[in-house]
Amino acid sequence: MKRLILVRHGKSSWDNNLPDNKRPLKKRAIKDAKAVLKSYKHFYSGTGMFWTSPAVRAHETAKIFKKTLDVKDDNFNIIEDLYTFNQNELLTEIQSCPDSIEELTIFAHNPALTVLVNHLGDKPLDNLPTTGLCLIEFETNSWKEIEKGKTILTLLPKNLR
Repeated sequence: MKRLILVRHGKSSWDNNLPDNKRPLKKRAIKDAKAVLKSYKHFYSGTGMFWTSPAVRAHETAKIFKKTLDVKDDNFNIIEDLYTFNQNELLTEIQSCPDSIEELTIFAHNPALTVLVNHLGDKPLDNLPTTGLCLIEFETNSWKEIEKGKTILTLLPKNLR
């Protein structure tokens, strides 16, 4: 069985004239992450791999999760190709995960995440909002073979405030 956790980066700031990949988190993103983590920590297996987009807003969100869940440095990677908005490119990266990893958490971007949540999971979602989390399980032993899975958990910050 494979577990995929898709997390959209936290709310980012447009205040500064920065390139898209350099935009920082807003304060609200930290509060939203804490609210999601309070519920998610009961589902977290304590193992698995964390992959994050190098974009500041995704990486900072991932670091909040890493610290709260006590993820080891060896299980935390910045993956350049996760800075994409295309679901096919994102799925290709997920499918490249070694099969020895049972649980993979991805910190990335919309619209790719929302499209994948709907393509891979069995519960439709209009939009995976900032700091939204969706956990999907697959009855397979290979990341290359993930297709339709079972949506186990969807956490949306607005429902947790």
